[in-house]
Amino acid sequence: MFVNKNFAFSNVWNFSGIHLIWITAWSTLVAVLFEYTHWEWLHIPWLPLSVIGTAVAFYIGFKNNQAYDRLWEARKIWGAIVNSSRSWGSAVKGFVTDQFAEREVGKEELHLLHKNLFYRHIAWLYALRSQLLIPTSWEHRSQNNHIGKLNERRMETYGVGLLKDDVTMAELDRFLGKEEHERLMNYVNTATQIIDQQSQELKALREQGLLDDFRHMELQKILSDFYEHQGKAERIKKFPLPRQYANMSFIFVGIFIFLLPLGMVAEFHKLGDFGAWLSIPFSVIVGWVFIMMELVGDYSENPFEGLGNDIPMLSLCRVIEIDMREMLGETDLPPAIAPVNGVLM
Repeated sequence: MFVNKNFAFSNVWNFSGIHLIWITAWSTLVAVLFEYTHWEWLHIPWLPLSVIGTAVAFYIGFKNNQAYDRLWEARKIWGAIVNSSRSWGSAVKGFVTDQFAEREVGKEELHLLHKNLFYRHIAWLYALRSQLLIPTSWEHRSQNNHIGKLNERRMETYGVGLLKDDVTMAELDRFLGKEEHERLMNYVNTATQIIDQQSQELKALREQGLLDDFRHMELQKILSDFYEHQGKAERIKKFPLPRQYANMSFIFVGIFIFLLPLGMVAEFHKLGDFGAWLSIPFSVIVGWVFIMMELVGDYSENPFEGLGNDIPMLSLCRVIEIDMREMLGETDLPPAIAPVNGVLM
């Protein structure tokens, strides 16, 4: 997630520079042909072009609204994960006690039980993050062309990536333990199995008298909340913005930018001998605005793809980890995630 108040010029250029080049080249070509060939068909009336521009703007606005809804919903899901995680930690400490146990349970043993439930939940956070970063066929990282390579470079600069990020594997091994880690990593959906393991642990604690029925149901309800949060995040990840909306807007913008200099050059030519050349910067500015509106929506529709527009899942995982380990009374805590190149990961 970009956290700087403003974008630097270099950021804007890295994001849209390649588009500025071809828009400028096309606008210049139209102006040159108009000035030196005087072809009558090389310009079109401004009225139909303005109608097309208005329609395209409405269409892009619709797409951007839907993309922002997906981004904001993803952030709300992770906000709910933060809240439910704190509730889980507080409930585990308050509910898992030796009050109803048939045998005497020492403080150290009770603390170890709490720690296992806490640490397994932290492992679930990192496992979920890892699964959400696996690229899908419609995300920018999966494009097998120059755009895909460009986004790989953007990911190195602004993103967190998956293959080059060993945070998840190290955290899972540390919080699950080697044996449990190796077993759970063999499942297709590791995050789902971690929550199921939590449920089995609660069942065992109930059988030992460390949980009564009511408290067991309350803790199980929080686990159900985690499943709900995970399912909502997976829905956004695995169901894209319908491609007919996502792709057609790019086509419409391309058509509009192609026609734009043909309308601009005739209008500016009315200003005088050098009017046609003035159409170039204005065509570039208008075309750049439209292409940027398209790109903003295009890069916002996938909030879990490992680029700078993403939800800062690693940062949120670390916030929850710190909170829960402080509940355990631990003091040797990792630092909060700091922004890198103006991006919070």
